[in-house]
This record gives sequence, C-alpha cells and structure tokens, in this order.
Amino acid sequence: MRVYIKFISIIFFKFFLFVFFVVSSLVLFLNILSELEFFKNENVELSFTLFLSVLNSPTQIFELFPFILLLTIQLFFIKIFEHREIEIFKYSGLKNSKLMTILAILSMITGILVITLFYNFSSSLKNIYLELKSVYTSDGKYLAVITKNGLWIKDKIENKIIITNSSSINDNFLINSFITEFDNKFNVIRNIQSDKIDISENNWKILKAKIYKENDSSSESILNLNTNFDVNRIQTLYSNLSALNFIKLYELKLNYKKLNYSTTDVDMYLLKLISYPLYLLFISIFSSLIMLNIKQIRGSTFKILIGLFFSVIIYYLNNFSYVLGSTERISISASIFLPLAILLTTNLIMLNKINEK
Repeated sequence: MRVYIKFISIIFFKFFLFVFFVVSSLVLFLNILSELEFFKNENVELSFTLFLSVLNSPTQIFELFPFILLLTIQLFFIKIFEHREIEIFKYSGLKNSKLMTILAILSMITGILVITLFYNFSSSLKNIYLELKSVYTSDGKYLAVITKNGLWIKDKIENKIIITNSSSINDNFLINSFITEFDNKFNVIRNIQSDKIDISENNWKILKAKIYKENDSSSESILNLNTNFDVNRIQTLYSNLSALNFIKLYELKLNYKKLNYSTTDVDMYLLKLISYPLYLLFISIFSSLIMLNIKQIRGSTFKILIGLFFSVIIYYLNNFSYVLGSTERISISASIFLPLAILLTTNLIMLNKINEK
C-alpha cells in the first residue's frame, strides 16, 4: 500500500505543480497588462509595474486554488486512464474508494498548507502592493481605518486636510468625535469637538459643535462640514481584507466590535478561510467522482471541458451564497456552509455505487 500511496502522491503533486505554474503565469501576465494600462500616463519604469504585478498575483492565485485542484484531479485520472494504471490498482485490491481517500487526504494537506503558508504570504505581498500603488491613486488623499483607538478618517477637500477621530459609529452618526483641520502646509486651522455627527451625507452635520481656534473658542448647534465620506463609504472602508493575515483579521474584528461597527464582512472572510481546506477536500472528491463516472468517454479534452463546466457552476454558486451572506439575507454560517453542504450531498449521491463503475 505504501508503494501505491507514494506513486499516487508523486503523480498528484506533479500535476498540481504543473497546473499551479500555468495558472500563476496566466494571472501574472494579465496583471502585467492591467498595470501597464494603469500606468500608461505615468512616468514609471517597466520594472516597477512588473514588481507590482508580482506582488498582486498571489492573492488572485489563492482564489483560484479550487480550480487548480479540480484540474489537477482531472489530469491525474486522465493519466491513469490512458496508461491503464487504474486497472492495475483494481487488480491489486486498491478500490476506487481507497484511491479517492488517498487523493482526498492529499487535497486536505494541500488545503492546510495553502491556508497556513500561502495565504499569509500572499496577504503580506498584497499589503505592500496597496501601499506602493496608493501613491498613484486617490487613496493617499482619502483614508479611513479602524484601530483600537477608534475610527480615523483622513480627508482632503478645498485645499484643507481634515483628520477625524471617533470612538464609535451608531447608525448614521459618529460618536465622540474630534476633528482637526489643517492647511496645505499642515498648519492647524481649527479643532472641532462633538458628541454626535450626522454622516448620512457627504455634507456632515456636526451637532452641538465646539470650535477651537488659536486664542479663540465658540460653539454652534449645527455646523456643516463638507467631506468626501458618508456612512456608505465608511461602511466599505476595508474592502481589501485579502491584505490582512489571520492575526490582523482577528484584531480588525475586535476593533470593529469596540467601534460598534458591523463585523459581517470580517466574520464571513474569516469563516471562509477556516473552511477553505474542507472546501478543497470536497472539490477533490467531486472531481474524482466526475472523472470516475465519465471514464468511458473518449477524449481528454472533452473530459477537461466537463470539469471546467462544473467548476464554473461551483464558482457562481459559491459567489451567490457569499453575496446572500454579505447582504445578511441568510446567516453568515449558512452563506459559507451552504455550498459545502450542496457539494457534500452531491458527492454522497455519486459515491453510492462508485466501486461498481
């Protein structure tokens, strides 16, 4: 049995590395084209665009691992079908169920390595990518982040730089806020303190504002402040969760809770990462069952096309469920585990008589 496990493992990882290399090359190529288009009017060196492409590619490759694994399993079975090695397995007592178990274990190990090593590596590179590219986007002017000290907003409008710090968010209101306005040379223009700020629109309504200028102070019942942020923009302030490793994601979740900010997106992303090895496991079993059920069909290309067809269905099913969870139409757990449950049910149905095929 050890000889078979070693033989199967070598073939599996051989095709896995091959598919990984092909997919990675394609992703890198598309990223290079995207970066060249972005910087076409900028005076930057080609090496810089190539460097950004390398930094950005791993996070996109991470999202494609289900497809990579599915295609790996397909190529594995095509190889043992064409060389009739599957018949040798059967004559030696290695049933289809045992073969699938070995592949499932290899896929689970791969999933654990992907989530523990590759994801943390890719998130670090993504973070560097965002920092470098922010110089050439509006992100350097407009910034909103959440820390253990509350919500911090950096804004630039009408030749003024505005820094806002709030302890929490309650519906459409910033609570316990302190605002500092600077001129272009970072000289303080005024400070504003308020217990409550209406941010339902870009034109903030600062309630019971206390205004502090040099050697002067005043107050207003309602003070209007024009900004680039409203509650909707702030609610999407951290769309690049892929730039955070597990520790930073958990810290962000704690900071969101302190700020009374919705943790739905972070919770979903964390649960997605935790369930990722299980997802890859079910994908592996599904791909194996598909190949064993269509092994009588001649033509490797057609078999691959069938696998690609099902991978697209799984991809859109997964995305649809994720959208339902992010919009809170279904629970977070349901949005993550519903595609897994469908995959598991499908696998169990096909697994029923697989050893007879």
